[in-house]
Amino acid sequence: MVTRIIAKKTVKKPVPKAARQGTASTSGTRSEQASTRERMSKVDTAWLRMDSPTNLMMIVGVWIIEPGVSYQAVSQRIKERLLQYPRFGQRVELDATGASWVSDPDFQIERHVVREKLPAVPKGREQQALQDRLAELAMQPLDMQHPLWQFHLVEHYQGGSAMMARIHHCIADGIALIAVTQSLVDGGATPPQRSFKAAHREGLEGAEDWIADTLIKPFTDVAVKALGVAGDGAVNAMELLGEPKKGLEKGLAASAELAKMAYQVVRDAAALALMPDDSSTRLKGTPGTSKRVAWCQPIPLEEVKAVGRALNCSINDVLLSCVAGAIGSYLKSFGDEIAQKEIRAMVPVNLRPIEDAYKLGNRFGLAPVILPIGMANPVERVYEVRRRMGEMKGSMQPLLAFGLLAVAGLLVKPAQDAMLSLFSRKTTAVMTNVPGPRNKLKFCGATLEQNLVWVPQSGTVGLGVSILSYGGGVQFGVISDSTLCPDPQKIIDKFEPEFAKLTLLTLMLPWGD
Repeated sequence: MVTRIIAKKTVKKPVPKAARQGTASTSGTRSEQASTRERMSKVDTAWLRMDSPTNLMMIVGVWIIEPGVSYQAVSQRIKERLLQYPRFGQRVELDATGASWVSDPDFQIERHVVREKLPAVPKGREQQALQDRLAELAMQPLDMQHPLWQFHLVEHYQGGSAMMARIHHCIADGIALIAVTQSLVDGGATPPQRSFKAAHREGLEGAEDWIADTLIKPFTDVAVKALGVAGDGAVNAMELLGEPKKGLEKGLAASAELAKMAYQVVRDAAALALMPDDSSTRLKGTPGTSKRVAWCQPIPLEEVKAVGRALNCSINDVLLSCVAGAIGSYLKSFGDEIAQKEIRAMVPVNLRPIEDAYKLGNRFGLAPVILPIGMANPVERVYEVRRRMGEMKGSMQPLLAFGLLAVAGLLVKPAQDAMLSLFSRKTTAVMTNVPGPRNKLKFCGATLEQNLVWVPQSGTVGLGVSILSYGGGVQFGVISDSTLCPDPQKIIDKFEPEFAKLTLLTLMLPWGD
């Protein structure tokens, strides 16, 4: 039902051969390339126009790869795989009513895969140098004259290589880009040419399958239900005309469900609009124009699972509780009073059906998550997080936030900025919590050892938090505005001790036989 509804609303334009084959520089004539034009969606337009001097709307990430990979191998892999998606060969053209995607007649792979060389630093300081460079790149705008993405390869990094990615949010959301980047790994292919089951047969269960099982299915229930009810209402209306008695029976049942859904929409819309400001802390304020980045080494995922099982909580509850504890401990280290304080983090929630997992564009909502940073007892805190996450189940707020972004894309930029400031004024952080593949992936013959990604902050939000499980470990990363949080490593350093405290207290609880 959902697929049918979406199909009715989507007009698929024919894609010229040049675009289907990938990059504009390698196929088709210049006149053919120039004629390729696709209107940008309103939601994607909203993200395009959200760039500001304090926050650029780029998804940034880093891969740590061992052993090292060459620039030539990486460039060839990206040409063969990533450029099969026409969007990565297209630039943006703005006009009075929005924007369009057009083929870049001057596409050059060297412009998008860039060699980087980190400054010489003492042994043990290489990660700091990489973090500093990624922070600089997070505040360097992409060239609007060409496709809005770049990979920066450090060929020699701690005995291997490091690759930093910058992709503008108007191209796609994080879920779609995770799916797309999986096509770059060894054994991958452009996903439209492969089904999830085929990937499993080829031994890539750590790549595509987890996208379906852990990223798509858990978060689409509300969206699918809402779209399904709307669709059933339309079908029942047609049945009522053809077979009044039969149609009436179905129509009454659907109407009751639709009325229930409508009540929930009104309730959640009011909650979204009337959100109170979260607690005032040094992490909120007027951001500057530079960033800082930090991340920890992986901690064993099995240990997190063990604590979750013992407390009857999810992995997500445990990790969010540790994040809240780390931020609270960081603020307390400055002598700040944190008792009874809580901060709000906006968490992206996927709204795309599983069959659309690899389609570019933005199809996600935002869910507000309240982190009890002032709760000192780690066990009490994890149960409070579990309670609050339970209250979010079935909420329509992510779907409403998606609609808000669509409306924002229709407005002139000043009106869009005013509308979207609702979120930034009431929010301290943007957070992603992504479960990655269980097994480490290969890239150009080497092992992808670490994989971190951050979504952008908007408005005056100055803190981005990333939790990513991958290859049997969990990593915690922070990107922060240097004015509001000049040393995010101090937050990072609190994360593992908070988990250790929770583990110790869990072991000390009076368990029954």
